Amino acid sequence: MTQFLTADDFARLRDIRAMRPEAIGDALTSRRRRDVLNGDGRLFIVAADHPARGALAVGKNTTAMADRYELLDRLATALTRPGVDGVLGTPDIIDDLAALGLLDDKIIVGSMNRGGLRGASFEMDDRMTAYDVPSMVSAGIDFAKTLVRIDLADPGTVSTLAAMADVVTQASLAGLPIMLEPFLSNRVDGRVVNDLSTDAVILSIAIASGLGASSASTWMKLPVVDDMERVMAATTMPTLLLGGDAGVDPDETFASWEDALCLPGVRGLTVGRTLLYPPDDDVAAAMDIAAGLVHTDL
Repeated sequence: MTQFLTADDFARLRDIRAMRPEAIGDALTSRRRRDVLNGDGRLFIVAADHPARGALAVGKNTTAMADRYELLDRLATALTRPGVDGVLGTPDIIDDLAALGLLDDKIIVGSMNRGGLRGASFEMDDRMTAYDVPSMVSAGIDFAKTLVRIDLADPGTVSTLAAMADVVTQASLAGLPIMLEPFLSNRVDGRVVNDLSTDAVILSIAIASGLGASSASTWMKLPVVDDMERVMAATTMPTLLLGGDAGVDPDETFASWEDALCLPGVRGLTVGRTLLYPPDDDVAAAMDIAAGLVHTDL
């Protein structure tokens, strides 16, 4: 992959963090902002909140996302491509990108719950350990995001649901759009696995839709599964499709996205590792293909 950021860029980032940390907040509040939905009313968001949950793997490479400099370089490449509307991340990622000056005219989606660490005994007790609603409003973050995994056999799920209901209410009161990423999940050989059957996705939507005192600001972030017509018939909320796991045949993945993007209610894509770490390592090309599926006028 061609390097986008330079050693000087990273040196400047380290100096800001060490000597001028207030510059990060200034960069966020002074950046040029845009409406969440422009032009065609569709969004293509690059996701990079996986590391904070301890999920560093991409395909068979168990530490692919461990190198922060490489990850930032891939994100910088993505954010400069036409049709990439913004980025989803935890505060550490967003602060780095803001300090590097990469977030003007981009949608920032703040990832909120990273407490359910991958492989932990408490994984389903997925608390808010990153952004909260007041901090996002103060920093000028445009959108919120939470993962809502539901394991009917794990008591930790009820704490997660209560936390989700609270932040949905807060987001609605603040007028902050919030996307919920719901799954029915269970443990298989000690590992949390999401049920990607059509009926399970539909049930997860029904449960997540009722969280909070108001659904006025709620969006959905949903996987592309079989019979997406039935899935999208389960909600009136604006929906972004999530990208799925890396390692699947790229042509097959792009084709499934293209079909689902045509369905009523689907507003675009939120994709991370699949495009940031493509099989051929050409991040720009992968982003351009996906952006063209979302924004057909490119």
